[in-house]
Amino acid sequence: MARTPSNMLPLGTEAPDFNLLDTVSANQLSLQNLKGNRGTVIMFICNHCPFVIHVNPKIVSIANTYAEKGIAFIAISSNDAINYPQDAPEKMTIHAKTVNYPFPYLYDESQNVAKAYDAACTPDFYVFDANLKLTYRGQLDDSRPENGLPVTGNDLKHALNCLIENTENTALQKPSIGCNIKWKN
Repeated sequence: MARTPSNMLPLGTEAPDFNLLDTVSANQLSLQNLKGNRGTVIMFICNHCPFVIHVNPKIVSIANTYAEKGIAFIAISSNDAINYPQDAPEKMTIHAKTVNYPFPYLYDESQNVAKAYDAACTPDFYVFDANLKLTYRGQLDDSRPENGLPVTGNDLKHALNCLIENTENTALQKPSIGCNIKWKN
């Protein structure tokens, strides 16, 4: 498995807007339509990455818990679906339903959204406040496939709790580690 770290976009960065195909509803959805009242989590993921597969159940659990607290979750796949057909939109639809994603799973065909966010790997997590300013970026937690650590989601949950409680997140923000985004040639 390739191990690519996050690029760690500067805190305070405003979330780049987008309008992408939701592979679950087949609608075009924008950040402005999807953002949460208290905050928004944007995740770059894909279907086949073992790092994403490893954390999928925890992502679903956290999204279900924090949606009730005004946090919106948005998943985006930016992988080249020509060379990686397992990440094609029709496969994304099936995958989202199979793992019970409670959030939109958007397809970034042009890869412009991934570039705007300086996304590098899957999974890559970004937390934005109600004004769409970046407050956290990096990993879900320290667990990786085959490292034996439990998937807790502690890093992301801490960031979300700080956002909800309006307290500064002074914890070290560690880059996520995962498969590189499959860029088009």
